[in-house]
Amino acid sequence: MNDASAVIAQYLRNLDGYSIEQLRYKCDEDVWSLGQMHIHVIEVAKEYMDHMETCAKAAHESSEGKTADGAKALAEQAWPNIRVKLEEPPNATRNPESKDEIRAGLEHVLERVAYWAGRAEETNPACKVRHGWFGWLNAREWLTMVGMHGRHHLRQKAVLDEKLAEAGLR
Repeated sequence: MNDASAVIAQYLRNLDGYSIEQLRYKCDEDVWSLGQMHIHVIEVAKEYMDHMETCAKAAHESSEGKTADGAKALAEQAWPNIRVKLEEPPNATRNPESKDEIRAGLEHVLERVAYWAGRAEETNPACKVRHGWFGWLNAREWLTMVGMHGRHHLRQKAVLDEKLAEAGLR
């Protein structure tokens, strides 16, 4: 099992420990619920795998490289331990309708990760897609990013778990 698969599988295992009410609980209007965080992780993983597909189909090679932050993050295989402020408001990411919705999304991501884990190594490493912060990444790096991004949000999950406990919901 590759790192991206292991991280997504961890989200799946953890999901059983929550009710839909806990997943939808928001401690503050400008903070995601656990469910919104899960939806975000799923959507970004799908986006990253779409970038892998673009890399695999690309005929144009790029000499562009990673930014300093991207090179450091990929060398460490860890997202910087900072809170990233997205341009969209927290409510732009919707709350899930059900646990089954989250489970299905995570399972779909696992299937796609398994597919790409076997193909990323075969893609031309000079075919790349630009990440807004980390620069130009190839298919292997996008696969690594699925795991890195998921681990980054596990830190957020721990904070949200504390908020559930403070609210008497955990």
